[in-house]
Amino acid sequence: MTFTRPTPFTTRPTLQGFFGMAASTHWIATATAQSVLERGGNAFDAAVAGAFVLHVVEPHLNGPGGDLVGLFATAADPAPTVLMGQGPAPAAATIDHYRNEGLDLVPGAGGLAAAVPGAVDAWLLLLRDHGTWELADVLAYAVGYARDGHPLVPQAAAAIGRVAGLFRDHWTTSAALWMPQGDVPAAGEVVVNPAYASVLDSLVHASCTVRDDGPVGRAARIDAARREWKTGVVAQASSAFLATPHRHSEGGDHAAVIAAEDFAAFDAAYEPAVTRAFRGHTIAKAAAWSQGPALLQLLGILDGFDDDRLDPSQEVGAHTILEAEKLAYADRDAWYGDADVDIDALLSEDYAAERRALIGTEASRELRPGTLPGRVPFRPPLRAHTAGATSADPMAAPSGRTKGDTCHIDVVDRWGNMISATPSGGWLQSSPVVPELGFCLGTRLQMTWLEPGHPASLTPGRRPRTTLTPTLVLRDGAPLFAMGSPGGDQQDQWQVLALLRMLVGGYAPQEAIDAPALHTTAMPESFWPRTWTPAGAVVEDRLGSTLIEGLERRGHVVTRAGDWSLGRVSAVGRDRESGLLWAAANPRGMQGYAAGR
Repeated sequence: MTFTRPTPFTTRPTLQGFFGMAASTHWIATATAQSVLERGGNAFDAAVAGAFVLHVVEPHLNGPGGDLVGLFATAADPAPTVLMGQGPAPAAATIDHYRNEGLDLVPGAGGLAAAVPGAVDAWLLLLRDHGTWELADVLAYAVGYARDGHPLVPQAAAAIGRVAGLFRDHWTTSAALWMPQGDVPAAGEVVVNPAYASVLDSLVHASCTVRDDGPVGRAARIDAARREWKTGVVAQASSAFLATPHRHSEGGDHAAVIAAEDFAAFDAAYEPAVTRAFRGHTIAKAAAWSQGPALLQLLGILDGFDDDRLDPSQEVGAHTILEAEKLAYADRDAWYGDADVDIDALLSEDYAAERRALIGTEASRELRPGTLPGRVPFRPPLRAHTAGATSADPMAAPSGRTKGDTCHIDVVDRWGNMISATPSGGWLQSSPVVPELGFCLGTRLQMTWLEPGHPASLTPGRRPRTTLTPTLVLRDGAPLFAMGSPGGDQQDQWQVLALLRMLVGGYAPQEAIDAPALHTTAMPESFWPRTWTPAGAVVEDRLGSTLIEGLERRGHVVTRAGDWSLGRVSAVGRDRESGLLWAAANPRGMQGYAAGR
């Protein structure tokens, strides 16, 4: 049996060139990043400019009140580095407080779910240390789209439509911004956000108070903007506004606990990546405060199988991948969090072999975390769900809760700088819009448990375990490509398919991204109400009836999701020897694009 060959047709070419490449989940962000490259900026200037544009043009998927995980390598230092933009739980966010509010889970929408926003500070940190442009030039793109307008994508219009009742009845500030005439905006309608434009202007104005020329002065100007973000109108207005009780996803009214002091106490940071070898490559991820090591565990399990067991387009491969995903994610839910995680044990070859041996010919219906020496795995509450998510859409419910989706951006430049970043949170349906700001805070705390004693338990000052998980792939110590995907719990599940097809099957990047996708829902979801589907599997119909029926015979509870609904991967890369750059982007949803030359 040989690895299935790609189809001759691709939705667009794998772009190639020598100047610079960008790929993202929205064409305007991609065009922005490429524009920065064309004007002499490097990959980090481009990524930051594109990311702030994503806040504007994909407001249903991310916002400035959200968070960020990035992975990058510089031309001077190829070692993969994590850009950590995940803010912690506020100082007053205790399990006792939430329990006293009558909650057994952190709600999926409302101010109680807000961690300290981390994305903006992280982007500014990256710009300060590795970019070259002045802040005003980088932010000019986002300011223009916020003040002058942009066409609302159909998915954003649909998200507003699903929460329109909540906006009208409870979150009136959100209705004022997103439904100014009282009606849901139509897809393609030009929308503006002057309040957010003013917030960005305030950051620029703060930076202009520093007059020193040269690199020292530039860094000081960006630091002045960071201080303004953490101590100025954003921190003050957010904490004051959300202190008023407001509707949450479970149906109750609660005041948030976030305070201005929480904003001031947070600093984005850099961290070393966690890595594992796979088929002659090194795969780099963020640490276990993210779900990133689950991909490394998954690859470790799969690495012990022959190539035909790694082909998602064959029944045995699809089954093997789904079962390996269940095992890796069971470990995620048992062991991961912003705590002392024995990542060396979880990534060891012996442990991978133990987990691999559990994969049989039939689908498991159990949650099976592994055992580490001297430790007992946490078993989260299991709330059954009769069907898995069937689409890559954000799926905002009328209550505001969202199953999980986000944005992504990748950039590589001609000098060898490379970055993959996944910003998320602060969706327009996360909590009421703060009227002075034009955006709301995020809901990342819903990924914490209100049971004590777990690495992912709600704890003041501790980061919630995030689903955001970009990837950097290296060969012989040099960055080869960067990739990532929206999709909540599905992010690494969709990325692993592209990795297997590229690194094992020999697919070109666009071929791998276009190929049909699948994922498991047999783990507790990271998003409220945190249900699971035992033996659940969601598949694209393009995998074919023979394969799908074979999975069903093996005991998988299969949900067919249509031909083009799963997988949102984009990627950029660079060949070290030739300098040739490439980019590829997801066609699903008719929104993501790559650009370059």
